[in-house]
Amino acid sequence: MASTDNKNNQYKLILASGSPRRKELLGWMNIPFEIIVSNIDEITDKVHPKEVAEDLATIKGQDVYQKLMQKNEHQFPFIISSDTIVTLGEKIYGKPKNVQEAREMLIELEGKKHEVVTAVAFIYRDQQSGDKKERAFSISTKVTFEKIDRDLLENYLASGDSLDKAGSYGIQGQGLTFISSIEGSYSNVVGFPLTDFIHEFKKELGHEKDTEGKWRELFC
Repeated sequence: MASTDNKNNQYKLILASGSPRRKELLGWMNIPFEIIVSNIDEITDKVHPKEVAEDLATIKGQDVYQKLMQKNEHQFPFIISSDTIVTLGEKIYGKPKNVQEAREMLIELEGKKHEVVTAVAFIYRDQQSGDKKERAFSISTKVTFEKIDRDLLENYLASGDSLDKAGSYGIQGQGLTFISSIEGSYSNVVGFPLTDFIHEFKKELGHEKDTEGKWRELFC
């Protein structure tokens, strides 16, 4: 890491999410970061799943950026925000309101192939120009469900794991009991497309070809 003498010239990485899964995955980058959760209403006028996810991720990041600028806590914040949705055809599945809605979602998805779209937004104050910059990208993974035995379904719903996840399931938990296959990034279904994030993150920092980790020195 860079020395503390250069600390004021480094970015402060902020994860705008309270998700323990995103916290764990971002932690594997070995860069110090702070968590500041956005409480803004997640409302978008977008329709296409990719645009919906990217817009919601950007909205959350903008909210945290604005709060930091008002408090003047960090000179150069670099905010990572994310949003995950599940889509089957034209229908978008967010987080269920209750167990009954989670049950209905999972029954609709059973025996079918659907898509999980996770968007990541970068919102930061550029060190060179001092300007606010932002960009978002999204990754899609196809997930196929088996027909779900009703006892497995009820066991899963009783665990409470369905209530804080888009589409009412998580691939890293009991949801695996009815997932038969995935096509694409596993971490994207978890909620943070890690390998794609690393590539896009380094590209945004101007270190796309850096294989020695010098881009980490940009953060304190």
